[in-house]
Amino acid sequence: MVMRSRSIVAYSCLGHLYVHLCTAFYFIIVLELERAWQLPYHQLIGLWTLGSLMVGVAALPAGLLSDRVGAPVMMVLYFFGMGASAVAAGLSSTPGALVMALTGIGLFAAIYHPVGIPWLVQNAGPKRGKALGFNGIFGSFGTAGAGLTAGILIDAVSWRAAFIVPGIVCALTGVSLLFQMTSGGLTGEVAGTTEESGESRGDMIRVFTILLVTMFLAGLVYHTIQTALPKLFTERHDGLLGEGTAGVGLLVAGVYAAAGVMQVTGGYLADRYPLKTVYVTAILIQIPAIWLAASFTGIPLVLIAMFMVMSGAAQLPAENMLLARYTPNRRHGLAFGIKFVLSFGAAPVAVQLVAIISGRTGGFYWVFAVLAGVALVAFAAAVFLPAAVQRTVTRARVA
Repeated sequence: MVMRSRSIVAYSCLGHLYVHLCTAFYFIIVLELERAWQLPYHQLIGLWTLGSLMVGVAALPAGLLSDRVGAPVMMVLYFFGMGASAVAAGLSSTPGALVMALTGIGLFAAIYHPVGIPWLVQNAGPKRGKALGFNGIFGSFGTAGAGLTAGILIDAVSWRAAFIVPGIVCALTGVSLLFQMTSGGLTGEVAGTTEESGESRGDMIRVFTILLVTMFLAGLVYHTIQTALPKLFTERHDGLLGEGTAGVGLLVAGVYAAAGVMQVTGGYLADRYPLKTVYVTAILIQIPAIWLAASFTGIPLVLIAMFMVMSGAAQLPAENMLLARYTPNRRHGLAFGIKFVLSFGAAPVAVQLVAIISGRTGGFYWVFAVLAGVALVAFAAAVFLPAAVQRTVTRARVA
């Protein structure tokens, strides 16, 4: 039983790493495609729009399908489907073929969050918090590793290898999981138990309505930063770490690695202070950081970007604890499914925001100026959350 639980934790953590890696590596690969295909950045970055839309749109159906066929089956489909789509992207020779492959990546990537994380929660045993903490770190390191992995593979081999190698690794993980399933090592899931929060219906509706707004806006901020940061560093890094793609990837990796650590810190704060205080403060801190990122260059830009992404990561534990606290236990799957639809549904909006504004203005100043305004609106909405939230019940946090 212990080995089975550890296997599920391991596969869930790997899945979290892969989903963030494979939905972020294109932002580095596109920099090389500009040179290889001789097409403008704003046109190439737009090729990910449909794929990023699929990550959000398909999340709720994936969760509902998982209830019918089981999480292990869906996770095998996730590993195989996303891996094969990444390989197909690496073999693409035209923008049309690349769009189809990227759409496949987004479609299968949508499986992970509504399936892999609840699978972990149900099977992690009494140490759910610890397991979810590690899971969150793997997700952040996936985003960080996307830039570094893609940059190294591009400089060492080609942009095609930056798609194909992660795709093969992902598919092989699916082979391993399938083998464990067929050998009977992952049967009989154990559902976790929780207690009702006891909050009033009015407070539940109020908090959930506010979170609908803040979760979408926070998702828009996150995905816009993730989309624009590699290109922003390319234009403004002032020669840091050389001129190759790997250097830019390393900068991006450093930023998101720091964010992974901050997510753990955000959880520590959310366990000890009122959730509204932690949530609102993290959003507030992010606003000036985004505004400053619009103008700075070189090392100051890297430090500001790190602070900007870290403050965004610090919001997540409090946000998820608020959502769990003010949602009936029997509706947690639906509530978190809606969260992922909103969060990842903001991704195509972010891609188009970067493509349109950077294409028309010729730079990223206005991209981040608009983004600061978005964060300000999220802060204004979060202020209306209940003044205090008692944490008399320990809950699993979804990262």
